[in-house]
Amino acid sequence: MKLEQAIKSTKFKSEMQKAGLNILYTAWWLKTIMSKELKEYGLTHEQYNVLRILKGKHPDQMCVRDIASRMIEKNSNVPRIIDRLELKKLAKRSSSALDKRETVVTITPAGMNMLDITTQKIDSLYGDMVTINEDAAAALNSLLEKVREKEV
Repeated sequence: MKLEQAIKSTKFKSEMQKAGLNILYTAWWLKTIMSKELKEYGLTHEQYNVLRILKGKHPDQMCVRDIASRMIEKNSNVPRIIDRLELKKLAKRSSSALDKRETVVTITPAGMNMLDITTQKIDSLYGDMVTINEDAAAALNSLLEKVREKEV
């Protein structure tokens, strides 16, 4: 769907403004379809993101600060997300062996299983909904990284 149809507007200050709105709208659209799929498994996209981060370091433990630094949404409340994952038995929190004041987190076998199932669903969903090929995706990735060149 064209951006103009989605937001019911054809007036843009510039192509740059339209591109920025297009990025925001597309991010919202992807997040919405992903959230709908994850909801069936009782997960939010933030919880899914934490599980992916934990799996990436598995079998090592991660401190909450390191998890937060890798989040897509930097303003996420990581301790609260971990609380919810712990209640669902998808992650386990403990004290660090090196510094008892520090909390570390690991993904549980149930968390690995949930992540495997949900990742298959998300991958399938993206395959169905995102209709660009690998070359176009690589070009898009390059353009998006160029947009974020001045990211701090």
